[in-house]
Amino acid sequence: MLINLAKSQIKISTCHLLSYICHMRKQVLSVAMIAISAALISWGYKGHRAVATIAQKHLTSNTAYAVSAYLKGESMADVSTWADEHRNPTTGKWHFLNLPLGLNHQQFVDYVNQQSNDNVYGAILKEEAILKDKASTPDQMNSALKYLIHLVGDAHQPMHISRAEDKGGNTIQVRFDNAGTNLHSLWDSKLIDHEGLSEEQIAKQYDWANETQIKKWQAASPMEWLWESYQISSELYADIKPGQQIDEAYYKQYIQTIHLRIDQAGIRLAGELNKLLNNATVPKVAAVNQTSDKTTNQKLVDVPGKLQNMPVLIPLADVGKHKGELIATTGKVYSSKDIGSMVLVNLGAAYPNQLLTIVLKGNAKQLAGQITDKTITAQGKVIDFKGKPEIVVTDTKAIVIAK
Repeated sequence: MLINLAKSQIKISTCHLLSYICHMRKQVLSVAMIAISAALISWGYKGHRAVATIAQKHLTSNTAYAVSAYLKGESMADVSTWADEHRNPTTGKWHFLNLPLGLNHQQFVDYVNQQSNDNVYGAILKEEAILKDKASTPDQMNSALKYLIHLVGDAHQPMHISRAEDKGGNTIQVRFDNAGTNLHSLWDSKLIDHEGLSEEQIAKQYDWANETQIKKWQAASPMEWLWESYQISSELYADIKPGQQIDEAYYKQYIQTIHLRIDQAGIRLAGELNKLLNNATVPKVAAVNQTSDKTTNQKLVDVPGKLQNMPVLIPLADVGKHKGELIATTGKVYSSKDIGSMVLVNLGAAYPNQLLTIVLKGNAKQLAGQITDKTITAQGKVIDFKGKPEIVVTDTKAIVIAK
């Protein structure tokens, strides 16, 4: 009997052990998938921000307003790397597309269409469908915008549309600038870093397309973006050897290709957003409707997609560059101070690190108690006060409070 009991306990222990091993195997595979995905970050920080900044410049005023509303005041550049920072084993596959080399255009199209939706092409179509769907919630729109801003950049990075066996060039080791790297990282960021430009300089210098070129680029479909990247990655594979020393000649040969792909990504991202959001109805917001000098009533209103006389919407961080101009901007209220004749409202950070001060005067002072810790959109002329940008608001209609 003792022997049978011992055998039973051994069987139970073995089952527990096998269950534990299976569980750990799943955990290891999940971690491995995340690690592989993390290695496939396209364009790097500078490149993605440049794509977003270029796109921001080519939005219509209506689209820019809608984008800022759905992003809750964050700039496109600020959210451009969000998708990389929120990866998991499922969404990690959304950043690239694996294909064999040697496909012609029709074979390429057929191959892509036969794949599952868990790749950059399927993800772009998925997020665009969410942005197009009038039933999408503000949170769904926020997430879809962040993904699309990032994924359009990914689609234009050649090594993200490449073969699986070397993980998009990640296992092809090379040397550049006296350091070891790989083909994928070379195209993500190393060649861009070698150029020595700041984020602002990159966005300005790469954005060179004229109106004719812009129309041509924006007419291309996401499938064509991927085909272009595939053609370039095929050339890069043919032009590289494992362990190769990347010289200045290689840099000069391909840096203009990087300029082109980042500019195309920004221009096309703007084109997609303009098609999707230019005529959209943005989320309901709390607007202040003045009824008398002493009282105000808040009501929910729909801000129309076509905004009449709406100033150009400027990212909060860039307001200081537009002194003397009539603009609109969106940001969170972090602190305020009533000094009697006016209320000073600090956006972007608390005093003294605020990005913008809204000076409420006259009837607009009534808003002070309603906007604490809220995200607001304000419009007015940017003035300079001791080196800091300010907008003086006297009309309650010049401020909209996000719900």
